[in-house]
Amino acid sequence: MKSVLVTGASGGIGSAVALELARRGWSVALQYRSNREAAVRLEEEICRQGGMARAYGADLTDEAQVDALFSAAEKDFGFLEGLVNNAGVAWKGLFTDMSLSDWRGVMDADLTSVFLCCRRALPPMIRQKRGSIVNVSSMWGEVGASCEAAYSAAKAGVIGLTKALAKEEGPSGIRVNCLAPGVIDTPMNGDLSPEDLAALREETPLERTGTPEEAARAAAFLLEEEFLTGQVLGVNGGLVI
Repeated sequence: MKSVLVTGASGGIGSAVALELARRGWSVALQYRSNREAAVRLEEEICRQGGMARAYGADLTDEAQVDALFSAAEKDFGFLEGLVNNAGVAWKGLFTDMSLSDWRGVMDADLTSVFLCCRRALPPMIRQKRGSIVNVSSMWGEVGASCEAAYSAAKAGVIGLTKALAKEEGPSGIRVNCLAPGVIDTPMNGDLSPEDLAALREETPLERTGTPEEAARAAAFLLEEEFLTGQVLGVNGGLVI
C-alpha cells in the first residue's frame, strides 16, 4: 500500500484530499497545526471506512518539527511515496497596511512550509527513484488578487517552485505538480459576503463555486498520473482562463 502525507488535513480541501486518497487505497498521514479534534475525527472516519490514517501535529514553519513529522510518519507507514502540500493561511487587507510581521507570517505558512516539506520528502524519494508531490497554490498565484498581495506572491512562489523541482527531480523518477483552486466552498472563504460570492459566481463561466471534493479529485489525479509533471491544474470553473 502506498503512503502519502497530506498537510493541512484538518481543513476543507485537505480533509477532502485525504478521504479521496484513502478511498483510492493510500495510507494517509494527516498533518494539522492546531485543530487536533478535526484531524482525529478524520483519522477515525478513514479507519471506519477500512483505510489507514494517523494524525500528527506539527508547525510546518519550524524545520525541526517538519523533520519530526516526517520521521514519525515514516516510522508508522514506511516510505512516503506521496506528499500533498496543502497547508496555508490567508491575509486580506490593503498592501500598505500590511506589517513586515504579517508579510513574513504569510510567506512562512504558504511558501516556506512547502520548501521545508519538499526538502525533507525528496531524499527518500530520490533513493527509491519514485515519488509524487502535489503543491496546492491558488488561482491568485496565477493572476494576483487585490487586497491579497502577500497571499498571491506566496502562491505564485509555489508555482515557480513546483516547475523548478519538476525539472530538477524528473531524472530521479519524481513528479511535482501544482493544483490551483479557484473559489472553493471551504472555511477559508467563509468571510466572503453573500454579495461577494454572488459576484464571483457571476464571473465564473460555470456560474458556481467549487466543492472540496472536486478539488480533491483533481489533486488525486495529479498525484497518480504517471506521465504528468511540472503542470498547474486550475480547478476554478473557468474563472481563470
